[in-house]
Amino acid sequence: IIYSVVMVVIVAFLLAFVASALKPIQDANVLRDTKNQVLMSLNIVGLKGEAVDQKYAEVVTDTLSVAEKVVYQANVDGAVKYVFPVKGRGLWGGLWGYISLNEDKQNVFGTYFSHESETAGLGSRIAERAFQESFNGRPVFAEDPSQVALTVTKDGTAKTETEVNGITGATLTSN
Repeated sequence: IIYSVVMVVIVAFLLAFVASALKPIQDANVLRDTKNQVLMSLNIVGLKGEAVDQKYAEVVTDTLSVAEKVVYQANVDGAVKYVFPVKGRGLWGGLWGYISLNEDKQNVFGTYFSHESETAGLGSRIAERAFQESFNGRPVFAEDPSQVALTVTKDGTAKTETEVNGITGATLTSN
């Protein structure tokens, strides 16, 4: 029993030490991942490591606080873009992402979505660039600018500019 207690204490101490020693690296990786997600919503893809930090510093010009959320202001090829964070729930877990709008805040410039644990081949397809790019250029509002009109419909049923075809078999994720 004494041996077991000593081993548990030693292992717990080592785990706590390693966790606290690696915390700054973990925090830096989380921040870099967030920066990369923002850049991907601005249609800047394929960056790794320090290239993400450099491009983010070049492109993102300001962060604004709107309704207790961070909104990013960016400059892409000389044009101002605004990046808004989004969150939701899928069938099995959380969904998150970013939607970037043109300067007039009327049309989608790009999107990035990811998921916690959606079904492989169905809901997980929101993380594919093909689905994300289907939002590009779509108007966010119809006639009434106080009502968001951009929606995801069942696959193959999108009829208007503000409708995007969803993913077959992933209704909750698409919603």
